Amino acid sequence: MEPKISLAARVKQIKPSPTLAVNAKAKALKAAGADIVNFSVGEPDFDTPPHVCEAGKAAIDQGFTRYTAVPGIPELREAIARRFAEDHGWQYTADQIQVACGGKHGLYNMAQALFGPGDEVLVLAPYWVSYPDIIQLSGATPVIVPLTEAKNFDLEPEVLARYVTERTKGIILNSPSNPTGSVFSRAALEAVGKMARQGNWVVISDDIYDTITYIDGKLPHILDVCPDLMDQTLVLNGVSKSFAMTGWRIGYTAGPKHIIGAMNKIQSQSTSNASSVAQKAALAAVSGPQDFPRVMKEAFVPRLDYILNALAEIPGVTCVKPSGAFYVFPNISAYLGKSFNGKEITGSLELADYLLDEALIAAVPGIAFGADNFIRFSFATSMAVIEEGMKRFNTALGNLS
Repeated sequence: MEPKISLAARVKQIKPSPTLAVNAKAKALKAAGADIVNFSVGEPDFDTPPHVCEAGKAAIDQGFTRYTAVPGIPELREAIARRFAEDHGWQYTADQIQVACGGKHGLYNMAQALFGPGDEVLVLAPYWVSYPDIIQLSGATPVIVPLTEAKNFDLEPEVLARYVTERTKGIILNSPSNPTGSVFSRAALEAVGKMARQGNWVVISDDIYDTITYIDGKLPHILDVCPDLMDQTLVLNGVSKSFAMTGWRIGYTAGPKHIIGAMNKIQSQSTSNASSVAQKAALAAVSGPQDFPRVMKEAFVPRLDYILNALAEIPGVTCVKPSGAFYVFPNISAYLGKSFNGKEITGSLELADYLLDEALIAAVPGIAFGADNFIRFSFATSMAVIEEGMKRFNTALGNLS
């Protein structure tokens, strides 16, 4: 029977988050007693640092539980500005920063403030799952630009140029990337900068994984390579990944004052302020000791080495070595078209279902990131889980025929 109340057309364009869907199914199976190896979740397997938790508790004890200013409490925005200056030399004032309910919320505010029907936004694939949908919700069109494994998922300027039109209004950069862990080279960023100047684009730099890198030296960034683009660049970040605060839901955006002001208008009519208590915790994270990301990285490195070595031993599987974040994105195309018990594995979605149903491995299909020949594993889990998971993965692929 058809429901009496119809839904808005925009809802039909939007896909549920596949990462959350896989994680939810894995948790349900685990609750039912299944021995699940969960590689799907995109969050550090660390507790939030004690001094950050204490700041949140203190906020509650002190009665700091009421509305705050829509863009965030002034002391947090000032601390974020200081962090940008200390870490990068970028100069922002507090009114150039918005605090939102997580990094995704900041991206949504940005898209609503900047884009509309007729606009095109360049999205580099493999992409984080929410980019295209957030752009579509603004009425604009995401234009997917393919990156290749052969180039370590770096941006190729001549490829990017083929997707640029007179309607191009912006580009999203995610470096280190979710899902590949790749980092854009200085040459690639220089090319983006040149095109952005010529086309007067807004450059959206999603830096949520910028403290989790495995490269020597400083991470290349569009504002370091092209400092003259400061007035047309938005930098998005947050405390979720750097301080294991995914559930606290605090992200932030820095950029030109008039764009941040427009984003504040959007936020004022949707969520108003982010959680007051979480803002106090984020203040402790941003202004306090900055060694926690290093501690996480030291734990991630041996896990990364193990999972890369394990993948290299599986016939037909290839994997680019990540330069950051905590994901690997192996190419599983050699196993597409094979079958198990008469059921063909036609793509990454079918492979992910097979792995969960038959091997009790939760992973995210590459099609969710615009790359159907791949699958994403998070190594933000224990070494014991990784070892068991790689054994199961190898066996599961070997059982296909």
